[in-house]
Amino acid sequence: MAEELVAYYKETGGFLTKADLAAHRTLVEEPVMVEYRGYEVYKCGTWTQGPYLCQTLQMLEGFDLRKMGHLSADYIHVLVEALKLGLADRDYYYGDPRFVSVPMKQLLSQSYGDLRRGLIDMEKASLEVRPGNPVAMRALADEPGKYRPGPGGTTTCVVADKWGNFVSATPSGNPPYNICPALGVAHGNRLRSLNTTPGHPNRIEAGKRPRITLTPTLVLKDGSPLMAISVAGGDLQDQTTLNCLLNVIEFGMSPKEAVSCARFSTRHHENSFVPSLKREISGLGQVTLQDTIPEEVRSNLADRGHRVGIAGGAIAYPVMLLQDRASGLLHVAGDPRAGRHAAVIQPAEE
Repeated sequence: MAEELVAYYKETGGFLTKADLAAHRTLVEEPVMVEYRGYEVYKCGTWTQGPYLCQTLQMLEGFDLRKMGHLSADYIHVLVEALKLGLADRDYYYGDPRFVSVPMKQLLSQSYGDLRRGLIDMEKASLEVRPGNPVAMRALADEPGKYRPGPGGTTTCVVADKWGNFVSATPSGNPPYNICPALGVAHGNRLRSLNTTPGHPNRIEAGKRPRITLTPTLVLKDGSPLMAISVAGGDLQDQTTLNCLLNVIEFGMSPKEAVSCARFSTRHHENSFVPSLKREISGLGQVTLQDTIPEEVRSNLADRGHRVGIAGGAIAYPVMLLQDRASGLLHVAGDPRAGRHAAVIQPAEE
């Protein structure tokens, strides 16, 4: 297989060798976890964007979201502002932990979450990118002002079996570059997420994994699997996961309700697929609301300084699985607007 692949690489102008293929190792790593309202939320490490969801939850735990009301202006505002802070740390610190030192323990600490929460102004939308300094335990980094405005498909999969095992996966080639005819092997395009910015934690280096957007989620309760969530949608993946997760935890929705109701997102972050050498961000202060969110909520958010846009279709593509603890029944749903569906697989008779 290696010889076939290397021949294909040479034919198509590639540069991978047999030594590169032999050097590949699939790593088994410890997940990242935070507790939110008694739920244990697990994410992959900082070679993905996943941990910023955990950081965002740490900040949000200090607010009474239920009292604000689902999809109220206050609710959307505080989630978007917390997401901005989490995404700022993602872009400032996250990268392949074999190559960059990521202060994960400090980033996920309650003390740091408390500091970052204090930056959220309930009356005003932030139009700045504000990473923090978790090592020195300061709410803002020393140089947070480097950013300025500028100019395929992922698969979702959540599975559970009769033995209580849960799997959440978000595979993607983004999109496949090409296929080796002799083997039928599709080559991904995720290396595009690396960049050439000096000092950036996601700067390209030999053997380095790009910090990808793929970010499945598992949620446990009292140590047992409860939920699995997967979302397609690039930089919107964990934003949509946050929407769906809080729909269940804070507002008691079923998976079908959680993935089908209106959502919102922000582009107040670096683009993971078109990295900017100067770390330019085109979406500062931007928030996208689905068109079913009432006009009075849109106007209220605009009055706070949000740059409001409206989406007529689905915002990202979520699927969710949840087990009813009392009955053991599995509830599964995908957003029908996004063409996501559930299925039951019967074992073949012997």
